[in-house]
Amino acid sequence: MDLIFGKRLMASIRRSLAILAAAVLALGACNKSATVGAASAEDMSLGSPNAKVTVAEYASASCPHCARFNNEVFPEFKKKYVDTGKVRYVFHEFLTPPVQFAAAGFLTARCAGPDKYFSVLDAIYRDQENIYKSNDLRGGLLRIAQSAGMTEKQFTDCISDEKALNALNARVEKVSTQDNINATPTFIVNGTKLEGEQTLAQLDAAIAAASK
Repeated sequence: MDLIFGKRLMASIRRSLAILAAAVLALGACNKSATVGAASAEDMSLGSPNAKVTVAEYASASCPHCARFNNEVFPEFKKKYVDTGKVRYVFHEFLTPPVQFAAAGFLTARCAGPDKYFSVLDAIYRDQENIYKSNDLRGGLLRIAQSAGMTEKQFTDCISDEKALNALNARVEKVSTQDNINATPTFIVNGTKLEGEQTLAQLDAAIAAASK
């Protein structure tokens, strides 16, 4: 997404938290009696905390560019750098249209539990195009939630959790202002910002520079 649109989006998100909450709650059939807690509120990460290089990704569950990076580049990046202990990978949640799908997707991933967060997010990215084509956002996310071991009630309660939604919005607001994020995907490699989809070769170069 372009930077101007990204800035407008974040301004819109700041003005319309109540509208977003209503949209996500509608996706969850307006069940407000949440009994399944969204997982921890911190950003999710993979790899050694002692790695010399940290690669932070800012992405949205609804972003096709983020999905393509996840599907085509991330597996090899993870194998080459994260699994070998060379890089600590930190994922920051962001919201892009359709924001109700992005928000519900992140809430679902967190409710599945920290050990399943990235596998649920991966499933969302891999099925994102089909879900959009079906025009059944809730149904698509429900199938993914059920494959992660959640019941339909747990899923509905999860994406209807206003406290968790408010926490998500707080995280998005924090990264948009503190880290000056306006577009997805965006990557920060030891302080160096890379905006837009990155190839493995581009990440190779950034990581090599950060490792010096």
